[in-house]
Amino acid sequence: MNIDELVAIDVHTHAEVSSRGDASSLAEELHEASSAYFKVDGAKRKPTLEEIAAFYRERKMAAVVFTVDAEHATGVPPVPNEEVAEAAAANPDVLIPFASIDPFRGKAGIRQARRLVEEYGVKGFKFHPNIQAFFPNDRLAYGLYEAIEELGCIALFHTGQTGIGAGVPGGGGIRLKYSNPLHVDDVAVDFPDLKIILAHPSFPWQDEALSVATHKPTVHIDLSGWSPKYFPPQLVQYANSLLQDKVLFGSDYPVISPDRWLADFAKLPLKDEVRPKILKDNAARLLGLCKDS
Repeated sequence: MNIDELVAIDVHTHAEVSSRGDASSLAEELHEASSAYFKVDGAKRKPTLEEIAAFYRERKMAAVVFTVDAEHATGVPPVPNEEVAEAAAANPDVLIPFASIDPFRGKAGIRQARRLVEEYGVKGFKFHPNIQAFFPNDRLAYGLYEAIEELGCIALFHTGQTGIGAGVPGGGGIRLKYSNPLHVDDVAVDFPDLKIILAHPSFPWQDEALSVATHKPTVHIDLSGWSPKYFPPQLVQYANSLLQDKVLFGSDYPVISPDRWLADFAKLPLKDEVRPKILKDNAARLLGLCKDS
């Protein structure tokens, strides 16, 4: 991966279907509802991993890509982590592999995490507490965090409201309470060397996320899942000042296009020296892709 030639690094993209185009990590009802929530054509929302690679290569960007493993709560098996990692290995100029392991997998999940890092080169792990139905500070996940910290990888947590289940009766059974970023603060305390990303503007807990990121040295924030024109003003203020070295570009592709995100990002009142940090430099350092990382 030639960092100097990249325009940006998108730290938040989803592999929603397998290479066969059939296996999906979401039940169809939830997929359709979230497509309506994000106002995206559900039929166009299922690019294969090779199509994701081509999409980002055309834009001279790199992308962190992952599935979501929430099989315990949903009964739906995820797109295989191995498939994501293999696609990244086949497209190392643009794809950076993360994995997702359901915390309810216990010791088997810990073994899987080690194997994915040691044999497949996975760089981090995505957690979605709402869909996986667990609080991030639940001790059932601590063995997994311990392994991720020991392996030097990143833990990325969905925070705030989710479009998954929005509009479905009862939210499709998905509870918002799990995604308050203060629960991740406990994780940052108990695993002080674990690199953490709080994904998304954390509505309705934006101030909590800013507090955790300013207080804990290893905690970062990605800006995925929202168009920048809707960012809370305090998020823009902190990204432009105290957190300028800890805020990361993320789109949430394929539900939000990086093209749309970047067009709106260009209109934010940010310092010229801050923009490249958010778009690429901070992620390159966190991911270990640059010399001073």
